[in-house]
Amino acid sequence: MAELSTVARPYAKAAFQFANETGNLEKWSDMLNFAALVVQDDAIADLLDNPKVTSSQLVEAFKKIGEDSLDENGNNFVTLLASNKRLSSLPEIHALYETLKAEQLQSVDVKVTSAFTLSDAQLEMLGSVLKKNLKREINIESKVDQSLIGGLVIRAGDMVIDGSVQGKIAKLTETMNS
Repeated sequence: MAELSTVARPYAKAAFQFANETGNLEKWSDMLNFAALVVQDDAIADLLDNPKVTSSQLVEAFKKIGEDSLDENGNNFVTLLASNKRLSSLPEIHALYETLKAEQLQSVDVKVTSAFTLSDAQLEMLGSVLKKNLKREINIESKVDQSLIGGLVIRAGDMVIDGSVQGKIAKLTETMNS
């Protein structure tokens, strides 16, 4: 995975720098997300793996698929990636771009998984505590996973706080088996 990050990082930085300079952070975020989803499609993945398919054919396929989702600069970026045989790194480029964008905007995406649906008041309180501790704006995405039994699992970037009953049982089991 480190190798993919190494390949994707300069492209993500270049896209971010261009988007930031032109005031199009959100537009580029959307374009990179779209392009990353396209390369993850099975049919496109087969084309990427096919040595008989040329870079220009891949670019044309992208232009047809992304007609409404990619602007001229997005198409140029895809062309650059295709000519360097880096289209398959688009999901990683998108992820790195989003990290750079979050740092720029001083925000962090937080994924909260709970055993039960959290109320708006609970999410707001959790958001304010995280904002204070992380010193960033917080964008909370909440989902329910009943297998947690109780408690929460909070993911913010590389940080994971597992306060779930399932997590505590797993820790206890690991301790007992050691």
